[in-house]
Amino acid sequence: MDGRQNSRNGILSLTIKDKAVLYSAYMPFLENGGLFVPTNKPYSIGDEVFMLLTLMDEPEKIPIAGKVVWVTPRGAQGNRTAGIGVQFSEQDAAANAKIENHLAGALDSERPTHTM
Repeated sequence: MDGRQNSRNGILSLTIKDKAVLYSAYMPFLENGGLFVPTNKPYSIGDEVFMLLTLMDEPEKIPIAGKVVWVTPRGAQGNRTAGIGVQFSEQDAAANAKIENHLAGALDSERPTHTM
């Protein structure tokens, strides 16, 4: 194995300009955070991926190295969007913090409170 298999899909590029889209793509329940990335390219769980993320109106792209933790294939039940769940690596804490900063308040506001 010469290592080309994991890089065959190249660099993922993801642009999120809308807070609602970011909220629906963000996966705070993953250690180090993660994002759902729509793609029709074939990936397997455990694949290492490199992503360039553009957030809102920020001029620079955020480089993120991650790992595929789930795959939604093309033609999935319920007309779900094909794509992959990418878990960020420990080195991407700054990217995760930036996402959470954009979503400040939104992450807690949608959760039901159980007070009486």
